[in-house]
Amino acid sequence: MKQERVLVAMSGGVDSAVTALLLQQAGYECCGATMKLTPPAATLLQSTKSCCNPEEIELARQVARLLGISHMVIDASDAFCRHVVDYFVKTYLDGGTPNPCIVCNKTMKFGLLQEKAAEMECQKMATGHYAKIQKDASGRFLLSCAKDPSKDQTYVLWSLTQAQLSRVLFPLGDLNKSEVREIALSHGFSNAQKQDSQDICFVPDGDYTAFIQRYTGKSYPTGSFLDLDGNILGTHQGMIRYTIGQRKGLGIAFGAPTYVVGKDAATNTVTLGSNDDLFSSTLTASGINLIAAERLDVPIRVQAKVRYRATPAWATAEQTDDDRLTLHFDEPQRAISKGQSVVLYDGDVVVGGGIID
Repeated sequence: MKQERVLVAMSGGVDSAVTALLLQQAGYECCGATMKLTPPAATLLQSTKSCCNPEEIELARQVARLLGISHMVIDASDAFCRHVVDYFVKTYLDGGTPNPCIVCNKTMKFGLLQEKAAEMECQKMATGHYAKIQKDASGRFLLSCAKDPSKDQTYVLWSLTQAQLSRVLFPLGDLNKSEVREIALSHGFSNAQKQDSQDICFVPDGDYTAFIQRYTGKSYPTGSFLDLDGNILGTHQGMIRYTIGQRKGLGIAFGAPTYVVGKDAATNTVTLGSNDDLFSSTLTASGINLIAAERLDVPIRVQAKVRYRATPAWATAEQTDDDRLTLHFDEPQRAISKGQSVVLYDGDVVVGGGIID
């Protein structure tokens, strides 16, 4: 019987290395691919810590050689800039807070790379994400949480379609991170103890403002800090420097703790308020993708996350048209931010998600 052929996305990290090993052990014919996703502006960082650098590519090659599988590098830098970096910059300039990892998963890892897998006559592709895929009684593909809650990545995978889920493997879904490292150590992988990246891959120093200025070649004007009544409190140093919920680095002093509670790109203003002003019970989201159902015909009870590290909170979700959701939370949520994703859960199963308006 012919082996099923799988294209494994290999980043140079331990998770994708163990993914390739486990699939090979399970009898799949594996080939590895590393996508080079470096934007031109990233070269200005003069940093070897950014993703897709020669060191990361070499680590992926070393694992492939050890496993005896082929490995290729796919230069997708232009597409990455168009789909991910441009989105990241535009969202900040529009007053939002983007999550580029979600867009990268949709357009690059499970878009471009999955297309490449089909060209190579691979029946499946695989990544080192911590998540699970299963089928319900009707044959619909479901996305559910990983065994290791501290590593679960379903929040950044909510945009995957049924077609994409049908061709993806997540071998790490039933493993803890400690188990993954033990497997890598026992097989002599040089990246077994490699630390996980914590920053946005193309902004390894975490300075988003400086990156946007380098990438666009522009500087961004000062504007007014406002209170909730529209009164001018002072001058901000460029709207892109601030995020909802921010307290430090405002450059303005009050007699009580003060936070960013709103931004308006049209007027180039940043609104300040108290911690209590950050809480809201309702949000709307657009650009939605439903996984567990074709459509929400009636309002449903869900647990929802408004950011990656947020604790899921009970809410009632209603689909108000083909591309929009409204959520009403039982308890007000802090710092709901335009541009972030809201992801809906029914227990461990992802119902779907959308981009917060």
